[in-house]
Amino acid sequence: MERLLHYTWKHKIYPLAGMKTTTGLPIEVIDPGLSNSNAGPDFFNAKVKIDGTLWVGNVEIHVRSSDWNRHGHHKDKAYDSVILHLAEQIDSEVYRTDGEPIHQVQFGCPETVRTRYEELSQADMRPRCYSLLASLSTLKIHSWFTALQTERLEQKTNLIVSRLERCNNHWEDVFFITLSRNFGFGLNGDAFETWGNLLSLRAVDKHRDSQKQIEAMFFGQAGLLEEDLADSYYLELQKEYHYLRQKFELRQMEPTLWRFLRLRPGNFPHVRLAQLALLYHQKQGLFSCIMEAETLKEVQGILSIGTSEYWNTHFNFAKTSPSRVKALGKGALDLIVINTIVPFLYAYGLHKSDERLCMRASAFLEEIAAENNRITRMWDGAGLPVKTAADSQALIQLQTAYCDLKKCLYCRFGFEYLRYKN
Repeated sequence: MERLLHYTWKHKIYPLAGMKTTTGLPIEVIDPGLSNSNAGPDFFNAKVKIDGTLWVGNVEIHVRSSDWNRHGHHKDKAYDSVILHLAEQIDSEVYRTDGEPIHQVQFGCPETVRTRYEELSQADMRPRCYSLLASLSTLKIHSWFTALQTERLEQKTNLIVSRLERCNNHWEDVFFITLSRNFGFGLNGDAFETWGNLLSLRAVDKHRDSQKQIEAMFFGQAGLLEEDLADSYYLELQKEYHYLRQKFELRQMEPTLWRFLRLRPGNFPHVRLAQLALLYHQKQGLFSCIMEAETLKEVQGILSIGTSEYWNTHFNFAKTSPSRVKALGKGALDLIVINTIVPFLYAYGLHKSDERLCMRASAFLEEIAAENNRITRMWDGAGLPVKTAADSQALIQLQTAYCDLKKCLYCRFGFEYLRYKN
């Protein structure tokens, strides 16, 4: 397997003395080079001594040396910079585009590493490296967690940047769309993002002083004002929306996108839309307020929002319910901060070259308790400490970007397993 050969070369898991080319020339590896995951040779800027002469260039790895020609490298000038070709099986010579031969080494993965990798790949337990975790030092765990947290923040930043490109770099709009998505709390996330993209915030801004008109716009664009109901408030919103739809030539979403199955009433889209409507009505310049808030308590104060009075006695328009203020609970607030506020602080900090915002994002994650979900429970049960949202975000990244994709060779826990397991 070529990935194992890459891993072996990258981490120098081979005898450092006695290596020779296929023509018998001695080789000393000074630097294996920088791994390349894009097009081109597998490792850039490697340094090797061949028969006492220092060579600096790229390295290519294949299972069979004949793969060089099979992949067309002998016709590709991008591979003329290769100074060394490694292959598990040597079945042909390899040449640059000008016909000059390239030094080759028969190169294999140690059997112990191959066996351990197969154990990891085929293990039924979750996580697969369970037997190793208890022996890991706090420093190694913390180091990998920190890298995973940054990786996850960068991944979320890329999503924000892609939305910015679609919204003409309007940060307020992208913030609202992202906030809306996360008000779906997983099940209705896609529906809320669709709704947020269809909502014309410039049109809403013109009626921001009227909460009723904002609710009319929000529920109308969500396709939730199309039924025949006798509820008086519903009929008022319906009338307002018909006027606003004609005024601004609005296009509403399909109501069939909303999901209600297995939802608690407090999570119904109607309630979440009502909360967003009050937030948008009361907090002008919401994005700026959030970016300027220096403490988690300030951010939570901004987001601690309820609904208009009507929704105290309703979960939807169809029937009344016992009176109760429907504010975001602590768990919901934490998730909004984790999935919306923290990524925006980090992304905006990078955009403004303001390290304070990036540091504030990390500090908020350290201050919030860990998320309680299937992934965090599994890793906590395996013996890893899961105390803060920084820990839980690291573990979610670890599970989704490495474990689920069986990328044990790219994981630091996987490295320790292959290196130390008896």
